[in-house]
Amino acid sequence: MKRAKIERILCPVDFSGFSVRAYAYASSLAVHYGARLFVQHVVEPWQYPSASFAPTVDEYQKFCAALIAESKEKLHRFIQSHAKDGITPQAVVSEKMAADGILHFAKEHLVNLIVMGTHGLRGFERLMLGSVTEKVMRMARCPVLAIPEPAPEAAASATSIDTLEIRRIIACTDFSESANEALDYAISVAEEYNANLTLVHVVERVSTLECEEDTANAYKRLDELIPAQTRLGSRITTAVRIGKAYREIIHFVRENHADLAIMAVRGRNSLDETIFGSTTYRVLQSGACAVLAVRP
Repeated sequence: MKRAKIERILCPVDFSGFSVRAYAYASSLAVHYGARLFVQHVVEPWQYPSASFAPTVDEYQKFCAALIAESKEKLHRFIQSHAKDGITPQAVVSEKMAADGILHFAKEHLVNLIVMGTHGLRGFERLMLGSVTEKVMRMARCPVLAIPEPAPEAAASATSIDTLEIRRIIACTDFSESANEALDYAISVAEEYNANLTLVHVVERVSTLECEEDTANAYKRLDELIPAQTRLGSRITTAVRIGKAYREIIHFVRENHADLAIMAVRGRNSLDETIFGSTTYRVLQSGACAVLAVRP
């Protein structure tokens, strides 16, 4: 098993409560992996109607400069108020469309992991097509950890950085090469957090006879995926479900109070092949738990 490479983490924030929750995950992962943490806020002047009334280009530039200066101060206060021993985040303020600014920075600085919330100041109740998170997940060249609003009954991690725990991880696999790469991340994170890890495969069959045979084969293949050398020991288990993949995974996550689901996504340009309509997108959209989407 190769160790997941997490050396540079990017956490975009919009100063909402969802940003605090995402920052808690990003900071915790930075401490566990000894990674460098970038905290980014993207200024979008188009969101401010008064900008369009600037009488001259010079006035518009002054307006934008003031927005950037204010954002730098807010970002500094945000980092200070959520400080964590052992890390010194680098604050970054950019002026672009939000998703473009995040993707550009991640590419320029060879970021290994992007951590961001699925709800922010724009009022999305759930991750949806056209949102910043959706575009970043669809276009990013590195894994993206998306943090949804937790359900009231969820046992998942708190927003406090000091109390954040990842105790139960679900690794979803269809036995493809991309799923195997996602499994490397699942095992790595489980080892770092001393968490319980369950490898899950969903059999999508109708015939009872086929289900029995496919289920037995799936359990055998899941057992073969467990590395001989891992610190997890008895804390790594397997499970096979029968039904529609996204429904069964969501049910499994909720039944087992999972803190994190780790899944693979394939492709980069086609929505049909990546996020929209896929199992990964639907699990994330459910808000059942945080989702780490790993691209091969």
